[in-house]
Amino acid sequence: MEYRKLGESGLKISELSFGSWVTFVNQLNEKDAMSCMAYAYDKGVNFFDNAEAYAHGESEILMGDILKKLKWDRDTYIVSSKVFWGGDLPTQKGLSKKHIHDACNAALMRLKVDYLDLFFCHRPDPETPILESVYAMNDLLQQGKIMYWGTSEWSAQEINEAFLCAKKFNLRGPTMEQPQYNILCRERFENEYREIFKKYRIGSTIWSPLASGLLTGKYCNGVPKNSRFKVKGYEWLAQSMDSVDFNKINRINDLSKKINIKPSQLAILWCLKNKNVSSVILGASKLSQLKENLDSLNYLNLITDDIIEEINGY
Repeated sequence: MEYRKLGESGLKISELSFGSWVTFVNQLNEKDAMSCMAYAYDKGVNFFDNAEAYAHGESEILMGDILKKLKWDRDTYIVSSKVFWGGDLPTQKGLSKKHIHDACNAALMRLKVDYLDLFFCHRPDPETPILESVYAMNDLLQQGKIMYWGTSEWSAQEINEAFLCAKKFNLRGPTMEQPQYNILCRERFENEYREIFKKYRIGSTIWSPLASGLLTGKYCNGVPKNSRFKVKGYEWLAQSMDSVDFNKINRINDLSKKINIKPSQLAILWCLKNKNVSSVILGASKLSQLKENLDSLNYLNLITDDIIEEINGY
């Protein structure tokens, strides 16, 4: 495992990390989730991603129970949460100062930790001034409840405004952004964020490197029974298949066979080849999937510039 700086910070984050979205509670019970976390940790993964919205908070409770049982030294791992979708009441959602503080305190209790390493604004909130959210994050930084704050799926314009607010009022701007990034979803990361990466040198912890499994090739003949596309509450994932270019996926599958690696491994390594990627968040519904994905690092030398150019030309 190699480690990359998270943007301009001094934090070293594993280039592959492990997240709980969809899988924890919905597909993984405590025993299986613990096996995955323990295996990832033993392989050098030091970042474990979560959010208040995942399984309505139950994902953080599960991860917190596992962290307590594994008894890792707190200075050996990075854990995150995200704030936006906390509940149905007006005060339980969005990025108001109140909800940001409430969400942070609740995440600390669920995860059973004294502080969060990374705390993300899970989505932009058009009803709350960005300055208010920046101030709230700075409060949490000063209180020692979080080490770094960032954004997730914010536009380049919104990220830029956060930095302008921070500069004007001598506050800390975001350290990282967590966007979707994969072979099938590239526009925002590569084009819209281009100047943001150049100007502010923020880090990125990207999600869905396999496009929710599409880039594994297992959906080319339909949706498997135990797929995340079948998980209640995530029906929108299945709807997204309507616009998928399966011809491109088939070409990626053929290329992976040519260089003798799994399509999933090729997709993950393609992401890692981007210098603006700090960490690729892996998700797995079983340990064998996680092992295969982590094994990607053994084949990084196979992903030459010619391979990258060929994929980008599809």
